[in-house]
Amino acid sequence: MDTKDSVQRRFGRVAESYTTSPVHASGPELSAMLEAVSLTGAEEVLDAGCGTGHTALAFAPRVARVVGVDLTEPMLEQGRRLASERGVGNVSFVRADVESLPFGDGSFDLVTSRYSAHHYPHPEVALREIARVLRPRGAFLLADVVSPEDPAIDTFLNAIELIRDPSHVRDHTKGRWLRMLASAGFQAEVVGVWPLLLEFGSWVARMGTPELSVEQLRVLLGGAPSEVREALGIGTPDRHSFTVPVALFRGTLVGWLQ
Repeated sequence: MDTKDSVQRRFGRVAESYTTSPVHASGPELSAMLEAVSLTGAEEVLDAGCGTGHTALAFAPRVARVVGVDLTEPMLEQGRRLASERGVGNVSFVRADVESLPFGDGSFDLVTSRYSAHHYPHPEVALREIARVLRPRGAFLLADVVSPEDPAIDTFLNAIELIRDPSHVRDHTKGRWLRMLASAGFQAEVVGVWPLLLEFGSWVARMGTPELSVEQLRVLLGGAPSEVREALGIGTPDRHSFTVPVALFRGTLVGWLQ
């Protein structure tokens, strides 16, 4: 099974839990995304890796149209349900691969991606596709967990992410994201970084992590080296919970007016 098949299988069975997840429904990085570019109300927006649609629905009242794309149909179904319940009519949800978007060149004014890029098997390919579908005055907003630059902490974080969710590819460092964005043709910057508390019980329950893997995670978190415990805040507010940094990047193509 390749990564994309794994994403669809694993997230298809837990789609409803992401609809109600406070981590995905709100947060300071989502509020910051809404303010990170100047919107006129006429924009056409693509939400890449939209999941159950929280980011797409947050932008909808401020723009002309939002298209959310995701690999996993049950996630898209949850997004359609939320849009219907909230009476949002300018959002559509389409099953598509971010690495091969079914849209013409220059189709959108803004592309967003939130809490999905760590699942991209080939992030450089996805970034080039995002740049392709943007208009010359377009912008890209990327929000995701970022890994610390320290190699030991980076390894630990990505290891526990993979045990919890085998479809996880990588939490990249801020520096790595900036280099990849630049290679794809973006002038990129970090807008902000926020701590995200991951309460252990809800973190594993949201993904439906098997009990054997949950026990492995408890052992790893409980026995983490002191430098890892300090960097990730392991043990606060309970023994196995921890905190990760979430960064918001803004990439601009030539001509976008802030």
